[in-house]
Amino acid sequence: MSFLPGIPVELVLAALTKAAGNEIESGKLASPESSAALAANAFGWFLEKPELLNPFPGTEQLGWPARTVDIEWQMRFPWRGGRHPWLDAGILTESHLIGVESKRFEPFRDRKAADLSPAYDREEAWGSGMAPWQAMRDSLRAQPMKFRHLDAAQLVKHALGLKAEARRHSKAAQLVYLYAEPRERNGTAISPEAHGRHRDEIAGFAAAVQGADVGFAACSYREWLAGWTGEVAGHANRLIQAFNL
Repeated sequence: MSFLPGIPVELVLAALTKAAGNEIESGKLASPESSAALAANAFGWFLEKPELLNPFPGTEQLGWPARTVDIEWQMRFPWRGGRHPWLDAGILTESHLIGVESKRFEPFRDRKAADLSPAYDREEAWGSGMAPWQAMRDSLRAQPMKFRHLDAAQLVKHALGLKAEARRHSKAAQLVYLYAEPRERNGTAISPEAHGRHRDEIAGFAAAVQGADVGFAACSYREWLAGWTGEVAGHANRLIQAFNL
């Protein structure tokens, strides 16, 4: 893939190389449907100028401006071994660690059953403040096909990883679900009804995990980019054009 103007390409490629997704060697990054390419371009522009990153809607009180912006941040659980989640971006503000999970076409691909191993049952590792996330974990085990578009199990894993990682940085934690709303996939239109179901699932999920130690916010790329002005407005416009946002 080609990177947009202003992207520090070497830094972005180094971050993608160290991550677990094998985005470069597998060819995923060059795919027309690449979600990684969207996130790398959106956040890569800010690696060397984090203070210019605009807050996500609903997170304005989380200690902005950003002090650091990284792509492909591993949120390690409080134990060795096993798999630890990677988020598309990690942002440190004065008070928070904000982890971003970016989606493009994934919500409109094949539906997946939720799968959460017993490793996520170590209640002593999370504390009582994660009860809403633990309840969602249990609900997904009881109804693995509860969500059609939202990968809720992945979000639970990310939230638990964020809890542990934020503790290491002495920060509060926030998970942001940032999504595109593509009009078509492989030449087939994605219906307004599908987008509506996706948004409804996000709203229901947000209500269910409200009040936990790890906060949850969601917005579309369009909603986020709409607030960009000044120097970053040009980057927003290039993202919209390059990725049909």
